[in-house]
Amino acid sequence: MRLLSMAWRQLRRDFAAGELRILLAALVLAVLAVTAIGFVTDRAERALALEANRLLGGDAVAQGDSPLGEAVQEAARAPGLKKTETWELTSMIRVGDADDERLQLGELRALGEGYPLRGHFRVVRTVGGPELEAPSIPERGTVWMSRAGADALDARLGDMIGLGESQLKLAALVVQEPDTSLNAFNIAPRVLLNLADLPATGLIQEGSRLRYRLVVAGEPDAVERFVRTARAGLVRGQRLETVMDARPEMRSALERADRFLSLAALVSVVLASVAVAMAARRHSERHLSSTAVMRCLGASQRTLVATHGGELLLVGLLASSLGVLLAFGMQWGVGEWLAETLKLNIPAAGWVPAVQGYGVGLVVLLTFGAPPILALRRVPALRVLRRDLDRTEPSAWLVGFLGVVGLAALLWWKAGSAKLALVMLLGILVTLGVLAGLAWGLIHVVRRVRSRLRGSLRYGLANVSRRAATSVAQVSALGLGLMALLLLTFVRTDLLDRWQTAIAQDAPNRFIVNLQEGQQDAVRAFMVEQGLPAPVLSPMVRARLVAHNGEPVKTAPAETPPGTTEEERSGQRRRDREYNLSSADTLREDNRITSGAFWGERRPETPEFSVEEGFAGNMGWKLGDRVAFDIAGQRLEGTVTSLREVEWESFRTNFIVLVSPGALEGYAASYITAVRVPPERTRFTAQLVARFPNLSVVEVDALLKQVRAIADQVSTVVEVVFYFSLLAGLLVLMAAVSASQDERLLEGGVMRVLGGSRRQLRLAQASEFAAIGLLSGLTASVAASVLAGVIATQVFSLPWAPDWRLVGVGGGLGVLAAVGAGLFATRRVLDTPPSVTLRELQG
Repeated sequence: MRLLSMAWRQLRRDFAAGELRILLAALVLAVLAVTAIGFVTDRAERALALEANRLLGGDAVAQGDSPLGEAVQEAARAPGLKKTETWELTSMIRVGDADDERLQLGELRALGEGYPLRGHFRVVRTVGGPELEAPSIPERGTVWMSRAGADALDARLGDMIGLGESQLKLAALVVQEPDTSLNAFNIAPRVLLNLADLPATGLIQEGSRLRYRLVVAGEPDAVERFVRTARAGLVRGQRLETVMDARPEMRSALERADRFLSLAALVSVVLASVAVAMAARRHSERHLSSTAVMRCLGASQRTLVATHGGELLLVGLLASSLGVLLAFGMQWGVGEWLAETLKLNIPAAGWVPAVQGYGVGLVVLLTFGAPPILALRRVPALRVLRRDLDRTEPSAWLVGFLGVVGLAALLWWKAGSAKLALVMLLGILVTLGVLAGLAWGLIHVVRRVRSRLRGSLRYGLANVSRRAATSVAQVSALGLGLMALLLLTFVRTDLLDRWQTAIAQDAPNRFIVNLQEGQQDAVRAFMVEQGLPAPVLSPMVRARLVAHNGEPVKTAPAETPPGTTEEERSGQRRRDREYNLSSADTLREDNRITSGAFWGERRPETPEFSVEEGFAGNMGWKLGDRVAFDIAGQRLEGTVTSLREVEWESFRTNFIVLVSPGALEGYAASYITAVRVPPERTRFTAQLVARFPNLSVVEVDALLKQVRAIADQVSTVVEVVFYFSLLAGLLVLMAAVSASQDERLLEGGVMRVLGGSRRQLRLAQASEFAAIGLLSGLTASVAASVLAGVIATQVFSLPWAPDWRLVGVGGGLGVLAAVGAGLFATRRVLDTPPSVTLRELQG
């Protein structure tokens, strides 16, 4: 308690004297940056997850071709959850009377009360009327029909629709469904009815191919418990979907947004570390003389360590508390603005970012602040008489090791991705090494050329070489901070550009399937008649996986064995699924070979496969593996010779597995294509189906609209977090630059005493800061550009091309940042009498 009391008295004295202001300000800003970004990203991620769940109709969906077991039903009745269900089946749909009856096979969806739990239907209820948000499911005795299905059957609002033994009135046309991500490629037409009307249709018979869906929504913790419990109770033919299992383009957007937000948090940690390390160094320098006096008065090393360590801990707790409180108030305002901008209900802030704020504040302070401050116990008592004696520092290697280990732990914690943390850590270490080497080179160059310079420029550059260690530290700190900010800028620009171009305005909005051999020329001619480009037709063969490297693929048992992990269940579902195989001799720009060699114009003698790399990784397939499929009783076996990255956001016809040309000859195949139909061509589907009755046309306008809307919302969140990080980073960067200005203040005071003018002093300082800033900025921009390329390609799966013009921009920013922050930090030397400055710094 006595030592703690001493630490508290020293804290109060240092704070009153202004000794702790820089360190406290740097730490408060660091915690503010990390915590505020954590609050904003936490709220935004949960809001985007809820919004994305509109594509499911709920937060999680259990579905299968057999009734869901009691364990799943019981899990859905847990507190904190809402549930509903839908039943689906394929049936004939009848429109018109006996003389003019139109029949077509379609999808029936019987909706339970309360559906959807997330999102809403948008329907048209009158001819030529507006699109309206439906408050509930179809009323008893009525049905809704997809607009594409109504066009195909020439059905009109008010017509009676025959379903089995029932006649139900067509009350609305559906233009947007909440669960489009799971149902976008069901065969049109699609009819929606009230679940209570389904028994009267007589369609539920022995052998009816019903599909059962149980939809739940609620608090995140309750949904997570349901997902864990329900998955354990699923049997063969059943699966559980969340939004990350839905459309790959939606999953890709959310994953990239999450990685960017993690990157923003990493940047804030890096900036916090730089600022606190520099501020702690300044704080340590200012305590050298007082510590020497305490040594003369008999203070033991234990007393010095306890006093300074206790003060450090109290500073950390105080600064972390202030930072968390300020961050909470700031995120509240940002959250309200986001809610208004995105038209979303932003969830309240959680407690995890506050805990992270305290953790980051204390860990950063102990990692980067403790080594120089604890080194005060080694200050020799002789320093009381000779101020030129420095304290004996701990081993530089030990201090560096502690800093690297602490930073690595922070990066790993905040990244949530081992790859992202490793790339950032290696980038930081390489950048620091390059910056330190270049700083020493600059010092040697200045020493050689300064004698040829005159006036303030000579004095300013002489300061760079005179304070070699300080100059190296400043170049490294400023360069690392600029590198982090530029990295965030480069990645954010690539990310937003990708989202804006990936889902292009001319993306296909109609998929045409079931096109048969011999219809290709006629369909192409029809498209030309409609004023559309001739479509690219892709063959499609249904197949099942039967062997991998000669080992037969086992089918899933009817009952899932106890202890089966989720990874094992997912792998089994992938093995049991039916695949669409296709063939091509050229690849579009939305397919890129990442390893192996694509056959191109070559026609291999034996079948070869090109596989989407994410799927191959999940299945454990590698280049050279032998894979076999069963196609209608015939075996197709080949070698995996290439892996591809597929841009699913393009909304074109893409396949997981491509087969070399000629390998699918002799197998029964249909064809599929995707086209862009202008909105004014409302009769396109009806005319195409009238000409080719066997074709199925799938409209994805609603899905495109939903995905674009969510991508826009994600982009807005990324923009907000970016600018917030930029602002917080600049504040922290200023604290880092300001933390090493005592020597300049002292020299400025001496120059004022010797008659130096304000203009001479300012020019000298500006030239010194400009040299440091130019070197830091150029190095930081090169490092940020290279690191952005690695992160873009390896972490975000984005194409990247270097723009070396940004190196010049980075150099200019470095000069502006160093000169601006440096002159601001040393402004007191011009406004304060030299006697006051010298007395304050020299005692």
